[in-house]
Amino acid sequence: MRAGQPAVVVLDYGSGNLRSAMRALARVGADVTVTADPDAALDADGLVVPGVGAFAACMAGLRAVGGDKLIAQRLAAGHPVLGICVGMQVLFASGVEHGLLTEGCGLLPGTVEQLEAGVLPHMGWNTVSPPAGTSLFAGIGPDERFYFVHSYALRYAHAGLLRDSGALITWTTHGEPFAAAVEDGALAATQFHPEKSGDAGAALLSNWLERIR
Repeated sequence: MRAGQPAVVVLDYGSGNLRSAMRALARVGADVTVTADPDAALDADGLVVPGVGAFAACMAGLRAVGGDKLIAQRLAAGHPVLGICVGMQVLFASGVEHGLLTEGCGLLPGTVEQLEAGVLPHMGWNTVSPPAGTSLFAGIGPDERFYFVHSYALRYAHAGLLRDSGALITWTTHGEPFAAAVEDGALAATQFHPEKSGDAGAALLSNWLERIR
């Protein structure tokens, strides 16, 4: 690691935009490694869990490299983790796709479900509504947009346990309100892709790095 640069591991478990996440983090000042090595993942200043595709497939890949245990160990020690897209979804208790219920990492309460919307997947740019006290969205204006591509999310209608948990939840809407981001101690997660969200995404990643320096 070069002086002043936080060491970040992007967890390689067979899913996710690994290289684009790596490049985006490097641009905002991280010393980034893409690996499934458990020691590197545990020792890094920050761990990023990307994810694309199906919830069940991502959970299978994550468990195959012990990623679920690595994430839990890091959070138990207060070491930062950032989940992106399906990498956010798998942090919840469970996910339902095509009638199949899959157990998630269980680090956030709630079940990820298909959005009730006229057009799916939700693919495009949305503004978001972060809560007071957010650090992920500090200094990011209300008109900034972030890039989403997904059909499933934690829906507002079924997010009571998360709302009651004290976590900071950022909301947006596609057909219905859903969780666009969550901040809970050392755990942060975004349903959108900050690495594909231009200057707004870069500002968010920079904010996350500031938390782990």
